[in-house]
Amino acid sequence: MNKPVKSRNPASPNASHNAAPKRKTAAGSKAKQPRRATAKSNAKPTAAQKAKPKAKANTKPTTASRRPRTVPPALKVVETALADMKAVDIRVLDVRGVSDVADYMVIASGTSDRHLRSIADRVIQMAKAAGHRPLGVEGEQQGEWVLVDLPDVMVHVMLPRTREFYQLEHLWDASRAGRA
Repeated sequence: MNKPVKSRNPASPNASHNAAPKRKTAAGSKAKQPRRATAKSNAKPTAAQKAKPKAKANTKPTTASRRPRTVPPALKVVETALADMKAVDIRVLDVRGVSDVADYMVIASGTSDRHLRSIADRVIQMAKAAGHRPLGVEGEQQGEWVLVDLPDVMVHVMLPRTREFYQLEHLWDASRAGRA
């Protein structure tokens, strides 16, 4: 009659014959197992390991380095549309470190309220054709200031007197924001 050998491991109560017996040395103590290689080895680093540049400690990335400096495709579409419709005094502001609303703000002027609506319609038309659906359009009925909200780009098309009154360039200019 063979009795099953009980395992010493409580996690496996049904373990029986498969458990390997522990070796004992002549003095009766347990035999030492060979050491496994660890991450901190005394081996000399290879040439490839030496060639890797080490990162500096305690350096915080700046806002500009956290986000890539690539221009969103919607911005290129907007600039093309504004140039096609002969918008006046086009300014592109990088507001990535200043605002969470958009990465870029484009401010342009038109010569009349009809010109503003035409510019805004062309921006919307070209953005849709390029696959950038506008998130919102405001002010088309009033005609003094039309806002087109695209992903990552906000377009303001204004009459010159409205632009001079609100001075959005001064409000959102990131280089001036750091000095204030």
